[in-house]
Amino acid sequence: MCINLYQDTDPQLAHKHGIAAAHHAGRLAVVRESAGYAAYRAGHYEVALKELRAAHRISGDVSSLPVMADCERGLGNPLKALNLAGSPEVKRLAKPEEIEMRIVAAGARRDLGELEAAVVTLTCKELNNETDEWALRLRYAYADALDAAGRKDEARQWFAKCAELDEEGFTDAAERAAE
Repeated sequence: MCINLYQDTDPQLAHKHGIAAAHHAGRLAVVRESAGYAAYRAGHYEVALKELRAAHRISGDVSSLPVMADCERGLGNPLKALNLAGSPEVKRLAKPEEIEMRIVAAGARRDLGELEAAVVTLTCKELNNETDEWALRLRYAYADALDAAGRKDEARQWFAKCAELDEEGFTDAAERAAE
């Protein structure tokens, strides 16, 4: 599918291919899901949400729920994002998607000005994980939430922990730990 071919290099073109694919094969969950992710990466959150909901209805797969919640945030609906994050289906998420949903929910809390609630949302035993690929994202989100809540010393400590995991320098954790 051309959607996947252009996903990283030209998100807008991938999105256009996604629209065409959904038009021609709209009853296939994989097509609707691919179209939804392409729209999401291109910043077309309303279209992404529509396509991902359709894929979810067709297949029953819950793995895209965090992206759907993030689409709601992108559309300015943090309460809808939190409702999705609190839905019973979230219990069926695999660990990486569960962590991503925590991050999205914390972002929704921040959108609402609930800075301490964002920290609480990210507080979990998984913060001690150093091996899974999602560990860096979770720790960074936690450190950033602490910083936003005015807990600067704790934030610096967690940014330092992030920097230890971030061997390839994907984040600015080392710089933020030094602030």
